[in-house]
Amino acid sequence: MQQVQSGDTVKVHYHGRLTDGTTFDSSEGRDPLEFQVGSGQVIAGFDNGVMGMVIGEKKTVQIPVDDAYGPKNPEMLIEFPREQVPEDMPLEAGMRLNLNNSQGQVVPVVITEIREEVILLDANHPLAGEDLTFDIELVEIIGTPSKIIMP
Repeated sequence: MQQVQSGDTVKVHYHGRLTDGTTFDSSEGRDPLEFQVGSGQVIAGFDNGVMGMVIGEKKTVQIPVDDAYGPKNPEMLIEFPREQVPEDMPLEAGMRLNLNNSQGQVVPVVITEIREEVILLDANHPLAGEDLTFDIELVEIIGTPSKIIMP
């Protein structure tokens, strides 16, 4: 039987949970996730988890923080001046917002605290600092892209 190797493009169904059992993502009801193993399209722990699997195989993979989205970075905590927020904009802790950085890129943030003069925002990935658990089912191995040899 063909086993998944680095460079293979695969299709998987998955169910992702936090250590407390809370589901954060799932492919249930959707097409399987397609990605090239080892290309950086998914987190390292997920890549490593599918290595060696065969079509139809199901397994549960525990992914520590460092192989997932990494630890929370304190530099990604932002004190945003409240005066720069429109007065009529309702604010509450846990609310998700999008900011634009100096390069014009959209940065998703979460309001963590509202103070009199500043709003504390967290720009870390929502799963940063979390150990993750994935139930994975390998649906298909599409194969490794052909290498073109130039003369």
